Formats: sequence, structure tokens, C-alpha cells
Amino acid sequence: MDRFSFLGSAHIDFIDDLYRQYVANPDAVEPSWRAFFQGYDFSRSDYGEVLEEVYAEVHGGPSSTASAHSVANPAGTGALPDAVRAEFKVLNLIQGYRTRGHLFTATNPVRARRTYQPTLAIENFGLSASDLETSFAAATEVGLPGPAPLREIIAHLEAIYCRSIGVEYAYNRQPEVLDWVKNFIHQNDNAPVLSLAEKRQILHKLNQAVSFEGFLNTKFVGQKRFSIEGGEALIPGLDFLLQRAAERGVQEVVLGMAHRGRLNVLTNVFGKPHKLVFSEFEGKEFEAEGYDGFDGDVKYHLGHTATQTLFNGLPIKLNLAPNPSHLEAVDPVVEGIARAKGNTDYGMDRSKVLPILIHGDAAVAGQGIVYEVLQMERLDGYGTGGTIHLVINNQVGFTTNYLDARSSTYCTDVAKTVLAPVLHVNGDDVEACVHAMRFAVEYRQKFGRDVFIDLLCYRKYGHNEGDEPRFTQPLLYKEIARHPNPREIYNQKLIAQGEVEATLVKEMESEFRAMLEGDFSEAKTIQKNVITPFMLDEWTPYPPARHGDSFKPVDTTYPASDLAQVAQALTQLPEGKKFFNKAARLIEDRRRMFFDADSIDWGLGEMLAYGTLVREGYNVRISGEDVERGTFSHRHAILKLEDSEEEVCLVDAVPGKKGRFAIYNSHLSEYAVLGFDYGYALASPETLTIWEAQFGDFANGAQIIIDQFIAAAEDKWRQQNGLVMFLPHGYEGQGAEHSSARLERFLQLCAEENMIICNPTTPANHYHLLRRQAKRTFRKPLVVMTPKSLLRHAKAVSTRQELAEGTFQPVLGDTTVRPEEVTKVVFCSGKLYYELAEEREKHGHQQTALVRLEQLYPLDRDAVEAELSRYPQATQFLWAQEEPANMGAWSHMLEHFPIRLERVSPAASAAPASGSHQAAHKLQHALIHSVFSH
Repeated sequence: MDRFSFLGSAHIDFIDDLYRQYVANPDAVEPSWRAFFQGYDFSRSDYGEVLEEVYAEVHGGPSSTASAHSVANPAGTGALPDAVRAEFKVLNLIQGYRTRGHLFTATNPVRARRTYQPTLAIENFGLSASDLETSFAAATEVGLPGPAPLREIIAHLEAIYCRSIGVEYAYNRQPEVLDWVKNFIHQNDNAPVLSLAEKRQILHKLNQAVSFEGFLNTKFVGQKRFSIEGGEALIPGLDFLLQRAAERGVQEVVLGMAHRGRLNVLTNVFGKPHKLVFSEFEGKEFEAEGYDGFDGDVKYHLGHTATQTLFNGLPIKLNLAPNPSHLEAVDPVVEGIARAKGNTDYGMDRSKVLPILIHGDAAVAGQGIVYEVLQMERLDGYGTGGTIHLVINNQVGFTTNYLDARSSTYCTDVAKTVLAPVLHVNGDDVEACVHAMRFAVEYRQKFGRDVFIDLLCYRKYGHNEGDEPRFTQPLLYKEIARHPNPREIYNQKLIAQGEVEATLVKEMESEFRAMLEGDFSEAKTIQKNVITPFMLDEWTPYPPARHGDSFKPVDTTYPASDLAQVAQALTQLPEGKKFFNKAARLIEDRRRMFFDADSIDWGLGEMLAYGTLVREGYNVRISGEDVERGTFSHRHAILKLEDSEEEVCLVDAVPGKKGRFAIYNSHLSEYAVLGFDYGYALASPETLTIWEAQFGDFANGAQIIIDQFIAAAEDKWRQQNGLVMFLPHGYEGQGAEHSSARLERFLQLCAEENMIICNPTTPANHYHLLRRQAKRTFRKPLVVMTPKSLLRHAKAVSTRQELAEGTFQPVLGDTTVRPEEVTKVVFCSGKLYYELAEEREKHGHQQTALVRLEQLYPLDRDAVEAELSRYPQATQFLWAQEEPANMGAWSHMLEHFPIRLERVSPAASAAPASGSHQAAHKLQHALIHSVFSH
């Protein structure tokens, strides 16, 4: 019957009508159905055998006709026999449970379920009470060994689909997946088989969860802790998830979650010492080795890394990523960490690293980042081998009722976008929770795909422990107030089964509380709180930078002969392959640039940086929208054959290449992709990790990652990161959304040498900047305002010697004027320099020096002052920018520049740039004229 289960979703009258048409005129029936109805062949098929079984069951013996066709059509009328019609009705009933059974479960511990129509009443499937004792061969579809009465079939369906676990999976389109899910949930009627030791372990973890929250509630009255109370089943659930994961080959877990239940997970799953948590509740100052004035963060945002030995005796490494209050923002970061670890630590075997995301119900439904992350699941550059998503479904978001928090039936309906199965679980049934966790692990390890568990529970208090939930949820909280916690429920169940003594929980609680009291006393002796380093093993080789380290020189030279070998590989197409003519010309032009003209443009300079780094053993990863060719077609890191679209990466041909070079076009996302690459850089500091925005101002779609992670992580969490952001920037008349990378916003976030902000204007400076980023012994985020028009500007070129022997220059002085004749010094940044230089050359303003600030933060004051000292006759010092006065670097220069500057710029504006190309051109011309007439 399994081979014909597709028939269960077909309407019986439709099949009956088709069969009548087939009997009357076989050629009139669609070929696939005609094949199904073939007389003799059909009677000899597996389904024909089933019909024989049906006939035998119904009529008390086998068909006595000479042809089995008489079973399919015993009356010779062209109509399906009643027994077969009834079988199809039962198949439809079974399919109804598979597709809609989750709507009629007992999964909500504190609320009555909403009602849905039609129900699963047998009458809705053309059956009646008179059929309940009739045996049907369709029983094999619910895991029974053979035909069974309808009553028994329904009992199994109710147990599998409508008890404490509701299963959504029928929307999946892969037969292998559908069969696997069915087979898993059919076993033991979708319930776990647990040993007595495992049941006691569940009770033990429940006791830890309940007792820990109770202890905090008495010792730190009214303090925010975002307790897990109401959802305590998560703790044993995670415990058993990790056990099964370790049994299935997982060696490391990366977990991301918000604040709800985080302290409980940290202590009772990750093993963070209770005394450290208690000390954090005291509000003491933070200290961290290598940092002065370390700010730290609130206790329920901190990360942790530990290796735990599980109940089953297996070890597993656990990482809880630090995160801000911005819900779900940590999701892509976790995925990036998991991807990097799978690549680097486990030889590309991503099954050994398991990402787990714990969501809130309102957040998983309301935050768009969840959708962006899900869409990464199968992408070449972002896949992690599947993620387990756990939803702590409190049925309320902050104070908002779930009916006001989403339009979808379930908070997890976003899972359907990637066909991920969802198990809705009653949070009061901890064994069902354990069963669901095991399902999730098995599914992930089997298929390498995402899977969701929706843990329906409740929140004992308001949004935090000082909040009054009855203001907005009076009826719900009346029910919650009298509802026993999961530990009490499970303890009573085990006592009733005779599996534990009535006094066991009291003994467990007394012993655990005594331990907590000891840790509480110890916490009093801690003078300052210390951040437990996250992923310390990865970061030990990279001690944090001290003040001023950002200005120390880094040797980024590369021997000219070796550079030529890299250039040879990057400028020679493989033979015997047909490339687009334009691509072939571009590569040939690069060859001439390097070997003949000695005039290297931006694209070649950048690719030489990557080629030299991978030859030295560094890894390079680049991702973003259209990065393979580059938004402005300058990079062409990946070339495609004209006739097959086969991909060729010339970096792979670099001789002696030791490191990995990977570049990926991302999906159309900034928030998730930037978060992912930040996470990748977090777990792989030896990799030069780059994210490029299609246009620089598109980075504002990822502002949460920039504000909460990139700019602040080292100050909050003692977490370095070497991520590079390429943000195309420059005013070229392309309108308000394609001009400014919002330089002012990045500069406003700068303090304590937390980031590097650069706007390089030569290929050599860009080349050395990237090499410096990889070669430094510490890591800081690097934000690069990259050019657009300069990519092909005739003057924006560099020589082989500048690449081979040079270094990054934070200030580029003016070498085209006589310093002793200069009366006006103009400081600027970016492409404006070339426009000013052209104007100066055109009109002979030789008394004006043009100085480029290539690194805007941290500002190299020594280099600036050295340049100033070259102009003893200068009386005017200007800052020129093409951004409006309230944008760009002007306000930053006011605060940080060593001397007072006068500003020359367009007037302050609400929009970054004009939408009119003509107006923009006039504005730019006026700006350039003002610099020399000022």
C-alpha cells in the first residue's frame, strides 16, 4: 500500500469517474491513469494484491473469478467496487490527519485551541460509525502490520498526530523525506521509549531548571532575569538533543538565543559556574585582560564556550554566541560561525557542527531576519548542513497577544518556505519534548536541512520579573497562576507509574539548593566580574590590540619576482576554453597593465592582494550581491565559459597557493549576509573575510549588525573581529540612494580604536590595506569606502614597485607642488581629490596643496602633522567634501583634527544627494570652484 499512498490525496469520486471513462474508452483517459487502470497488469500489481486482500477481508475469502479484474470491477459496471471506494476513503482520512492533524492536538498547556473546520470527523471523509469495526488494508499506512479495524486505525492516527505533538510535514515534496518522517513518527505512536535512568535524568534537569529560577527569585528580588519558568522543558530537551547529536557524530554546537531562559541554559546546559552568574547579578564592574575601561554587558547577553561531558558519557563542545537585545539579530552570526568551523576545524564536514537557534514566538514571526537566514539554507556560500530551530512559544510577545502578533496560523509558518518539518509540542509533556528533540537531530543529520520545534508553553511572569502581565493578559494569567510547573507534572506522572519515590524531587531540590547557597556565598568574594572568553581557542593567537597598536607599521611588501608569478596566473586564461570576448579582452588588458605598461588599475590591484595572500597561506572569503564580477564589473574573480557557464577562478591557478579563496554572490540580503560574514570572521580570524555592499548606502539595511556587533562587540564582549566591509562611495550623479555609504555614521560609531575607517584612492594603497588587515596580530573591523568611477580612472593607477615595496599610507601628501610656495592646504578624501587635482592643473593653482586622508579613523595625527610641517607659508587650511555639511567626515574632523579647519562642502541636506544628474553636476562643479576661490 505504501507504494500507492499518493492515491490517498485523490478524491474518490474523481477516481470513480476516471475508471468509468477507462472502461468505456481506455484511450480517452490520461496515460498515467490509463497505466494504473490497465486490466490484467493492474490486477497483477501490488495494488491489485491489496484489492485481493481487501476483497478477502470484506467477503471472507479470495475472489473466485478467473481474472483478478473481477475484483477491480466485480459487477462489470465500470464502477469501482464499494470495498475499494471505502479503502480510498480511509486513505483520505489518513491523509487528512497528516495534513491537518496538527490543528486538533492537545499541545497548548494553558489555553483552549482555536477551532478549525472541517474537523477530522470520519463523516467528513464519507465514513460512518458503521465502518468502525470494518477492517481496512489501509492500516499499513499508519504503521500497522496488516488490515485492521477503522477504530484501531483512528486510535493510532490520534496518538501519532493529535496528542502532545502536532506534526507539519506533508507540504514537503520529496518522497524520501515524507517516508522518513512517517516512519519516525509511526514508531511507538510518536512517543519516546525511555529507560528509567533517562526518565530520572529528565527529572534531574527539570529540577535544576525550576530550582535555579526559584533561587534567583528569592536572592535577587525584582531583578530582570527573563526566567524560563513555564518553559522549563527546554532544559531537559536541550540535554537530550545534545546527547543524540553527539551519538550521531556532532562534535560541536553553536547556539544563538535571546534573553528568555538564557541564564538557565548557561548554567544548566553549558555549565557556566553559578557563582559567576550570581556575581553578575550584584552589578559589579567588569575587568578583562588586555583591556582598560572595559564596559561589559548585561548578564543575559554574554556568550560562553565550554566542553561538556553529557549524560551518555560523550563529550561535546558548546558555544553560546553573545548577542544584543535586538531579537533574532544573532541568527546569521551563528550560521556564519558554524560555517567557518565546519570549513576550518572539521575539513568541510558540516555534519560535525550543529547550529541551534532558539527563537521567541513573536520574534520568529515578526522579525524579517528569520526569513533572510532561512533562505541561506541551501546556498553554496552560506549552507551549514541544516539548523535546528527551537521556539520558546510563550504565546505572548512583550505584552502583545499572539492574535495581534501575526496573521499566520502558527508563529513557525515561515518554516514552510524551505519545506522544513515543524513539530508543535506541549511544553508540559517533557517526554514529548525529548522525542521532538531527537526527531530534530535525526532529521538534520539525515538530510542536512533545517527543522523546527515549536515548544508551546507560557511565561510565568511578565516580560521581565517586575512587569505586571495582567494589565494586558488577565484571563491567561489567571490560568497560569494555578497551573503546576513541568517538574511537578512529570514528577507526579513518574510516581503514578511507580518509577520514582515520592520524596525524590524534594531530595533533588534540597541538594541542588545547598550547592547554590555555597556558590552564592562564593560569589560575594568576587571583586570584579570577568567575561568568559567566547571561542578562546580560536583567538589565543590574536591578543587584543593595545592603545596605539593601530598605528604600528605592518610589513606588507611582497617580492617583485613572486608578485609577477601571481600576476601571470591572474592574467592568463586556461587554454581550450571559450570565454566571452569581453572577458578575454579584460584579462589580456590586465596582462598588459602589469607586464607592459606598469600601470595597475583597481581591479587588478585588488586581485593581486588576494593572490599574494593565499600564496602565503591566508584564507580569503568574499560575499555579497554580485561580488564575483563586482557591481561595477571591475573584479571578475569568477569567469564563466560562454558555451557552458562553467566557472573559472584564476586565483586557484596561483602557483604555490596554500590558502583558500572563496567568493560567493549572495541572495538579495544585507542584514543576514553581513551578520553571517561577521560570524564567519568571528570563528575564523585567520581568514580575510569581506562583505561588499552593492552600493555603499545599502549597508543601512544591516544597521543592527553594524551598531550592535561590528562597532561595539569588543567593548561589550571582549570580542575581536576582522571583518572587512567594502562600501562603494562617491557622488557621481546617481541619486540619493547610490551616492553615499554614510561615512558619517561609521565615524560616529568610532571610539577607543574599535574600527578602521578608510577611503583609499590608489590601487596600491588598497592592496596594502587588505594585506595589512590579514597580517596584523590583532583584529579590528575594517570599513572601506570603495570607489566607483575611480575603478577605471586614468590617474587612479599604481606601479609594480608600489605594490612590491610599498606600504599602506594613511596620509597621501602632495608631491606635485613646491611646499615652500603653498599658501592653502586642502584636506580631502576619496575621488574628490582627482577632481580637485584636475581643476588645479587646468587653472594652475600651484599655491594650493591637496592632501588625501586615506585612513579617517583612527586618524594618524603624527602623519597629518608631518604633512602640515611641509608647508611653512600656508595660512589657509580647508576640509573639502562632496557630502552635504551635515554628512561625510566634517563633524569628525572638527573633533579629531590637530588644527582648526574651514569647511567647503554643499549645504546641509536631508537627502544625501540630488536625484537630478544635471543638478548634481552643477553642485559638484560649484564645490570644486569654491575650494580654489575660498
